[in-house]
Amino acid sequence: MLHWVKDFKDIWGKRELIFTLALADFKKKFVGSFLGIFWMFIQPIITVLIYFFVFQMGFKSQPVSDVPYVLWLIPGIVPWFFFNESWGGATNCLYEYSHLVKKMVFKVSILPIIKITASFFVHLIFILIMLVVYLLFGENPSIWWSQILYYSFCTAFLSLGLSYITASANVFFKDMGQLVQVFLQVGMWLAPIMWSETMMPENLRWILKLNPFYYVVEGYRDCFIRHVGFWQRGEVSIYFWCISVVIFAIGAGLFRKLKPHFADVL
Repeated sequence: MLHWVKDFKDIWGKRELIFTLALADFKKKFVGSFLGIFWMFIQPIITVLIYFFVFQMGFKSQPVSDVPYVLWLIPGIVPWFFFNESWGGATNCLYEYSHLVKKMVFKVSILPIIKITASFFVHLIFILIMLVVYLLFGENPSIWWSQILYYSFCTAFLSLGLSYITASANVFFKDMGQLVQVFLQVGMWLAPIMWSETMMPENLRWILKLNPFYYVVEGYRDCFIRHVGFWQRGEVSIYFWCISVVIFAIGAGLFRKLKPHFADVL
């Protein structure tokens, strides 16, 4: 427990460095490209349009929860993009910043946080696009929308715990990055993002709730569709945070144990 308190104090003390490096990482994604920062808008719009045409125009998906399919889809897919980029990017962060890992004075544990913060900048663009879509469909702004800050933090915390595990393992097991990408590809379809949980038999829906990301997806939809507060989902909230804290504890412990060997292996 004392290790955690010290780590959190160190991380808070380096918040300006984290923000600076995360902003540099964010800008680096678009250096050298002709359209530059506009790719942030183009990529998510094209992705959402593809799913919209495939599922609503192609498969003739019916409205879910009494809203058009696209308004049901976007709150589910936006946090998944954040989770996907955060976890995938942070898994490879020790290799990407190997020159910093080899510096004895640098606090290596902030590297996954830097990657997740950089991904959050992109996530803000996704949120902006989501808000615009809802407004274009005639939805009125609601105080419930502000809950996306809470659920974004939930996504970041879950990503951080998983990233500590996979980033540590990736140094010694170089296939970890590929395994994470495979898991993310499969996980996108296991979570009720593209399809509604009502398609499953009611007695089997509890299986979906074992996935902690289910809480985030449903939370975003609570913000925009159902207008339900996170405090009204007591049992699911407790389960999510118990699982996330356990994952973080395992990840932070593993990272701390293996950290002395990172520089030697890299």
